[in-house]
Amino acid sequence: MSAVPFIQANTNGRLHRADEPSVSPLNRGFLYGDAIYEVWRTYHGVVFAWDEHWARLLRSAAALYFTLPFDKEQILEEIKKTAGAYRQAAGYSGELYIRLQVSRGAGAIGLDPALADRAEYTLMVQPCPQLSPAHLDGGQWLTVATSLRRNAPDTLNPAWKTGNYLNNLLCLREARSRGADEVVILNQAGEITEAAVCNLGFIRAGEMLTPPSRAGILEGITRGLVIGEVAARAGLRVREVSIRPEELSGMEEAFLLSTTKDIQPVRAIDAHSYRVGPDTLSRRLKTAFADYAHEQAERWRADRSA
Repeated sequence: MSAVPFIQANTNGRLHRADEPSVSPLNRGFLYGDAIYEVWRTYHGVVFAWDEHWARLLRSAAALYFTLPFDKEQILEEIKKTAGAYRQAAGYSGELYIRLQVSRGAGAIGLDPALADRAEYTLMVQPCPQLSPAHLDGGQWLTVATSLRRNAPDTLNPAWKTGNYLNNLLCLREARSRGADEVVILNQAGEITEAAVCNLGFIRAGEMLTPPSRAGILEGITRGLVIGEVAARAGLRVREVSIRPEELSGMEEAFLLSTTKDIQPVRAIDAHSYRVGPDTLSRRLKTAFADYAHEQAERWRADRSA
């Protein structure tokens, strides 16, 4: 029996267990990280922020100069099919994590993209991670990476959601070696960018601060929704500003933003402690985000249930 919990996969339309082989050893995503991906989640059983993630997937594909092997409607139907298969096999009715990875394809060994035959995709569906009560009220501990910096936008741009995550992975490894839950990564100028798989937000003097895109970050969907709409609902003004490590001591609250975590409190970054708990502005923001997600689920229930 596999040690991996059951994950439903779909490779190019074929349903199978995720721990069963489905990709050729010649696949360029496997060989070179020549791939892009997106992660959706459901709220109230409905795929959330479908259009926003789709638009980012298109940007990532364009950045890598390859064409997706499906259109928007086709892949949504495959997502529904895969989600339905998972729910039936696992007997699960909770919220889902949905990952779509697209590679340039397979072909002869060699870096030249022209060697690829055709783009391929794999979907994976499993339960969406849940924020534990301990982390909701107590927050997470982060540490600033010192061994590596974020790759610059004029190299491998962090705004592209690609299959190459070694920079993030090694920074997170450093943080975990210190016992931290997550990492804070600096750019070449020594500015704060983001965590390994999350954007960062802070509260200071009653407003939300977050590093700007030009610092070298993934333009997170949750971050974008908070900036564009949700923060105003919570009565918060947002500013995108450069933040340096020496400014961390002046922050009152800190939090992570991501698709699977939405807004997750941070209790400390290294020796700098922050307010956590039900009476914080970041909790007010999280509540406003939950209300927004519920509204969107009701709006799209007929078309995007999964």
